Amino acid sequence: MKLSTPDSEFLSQLTFEPLTRANWVSFVQLFGNKGACGNCWCMYYRLPKADFAEGKVNNGNKEAMQNLVFENKPTGILGFYDGQPIAWCAFAPREDFSKLERSRVHKRIDNLPVWSIPCFFIDKTFRRQGVSVELLRGVIRYAKENNIATIEAYPTTPTTDTIADSFAWIGLYKSFERAGFEIVDRTSKNRPMVRYYIEY
Repeated sequence: MKLSTPDSEFLSQLTFEPLTRANWVSFVQLFGNKGACGNCWCMYYRLPKADFAEGKVNNGNKEAMQNLVFENKPTGILGFYDGQPIAWCAFAPREDFSKLERSRVHKRIDNLPVWSIPCFFIDKTFRRQGVSVELLRGVIRYAKENNIATIEAYPTTPTTDTIADSFAWIGLYKSFERAGFEIVDRTSKNRPMVRYYIEY
């Protein structure tokens, strides 16, 4: 199925759930033989550079992600359409993403306990259909259900009207804006820090 324009009925049928041992197979199905991109398996932000590079061969990164999931660590949210996995975003406590913690551009701006969204992956058949905004809304619902008060992300603000899919994996600012996020730090001109604050 490929939609030519965003369809509200289609979007209303999307469901979201955290990645667990029970749906690991769905995650593998979505990421495919390339591990989403270059055998990343969503470990880029979680591992030191050398370890990540080494893990790109012999399924090292895939196994590292599987270990996290099977140890019941929070890793992210899967999106489904008609039982088919079509979308993913990493979502976990900021401290779980070591590359973020070492970032000079996206340093912590306060001492609040924060959960971060550093990346997305959407099945190419379902891109540019509004899925990322619905996925973010699914993340917000999950956060509310699990007493997570502050969601943080670092999306790109493209300088042109079009952006290659390979550069959209960190998320587009306009998607976060539509989901209700607000800019809280502009240290990076093209990758502002955004947050969603949940009130209880």
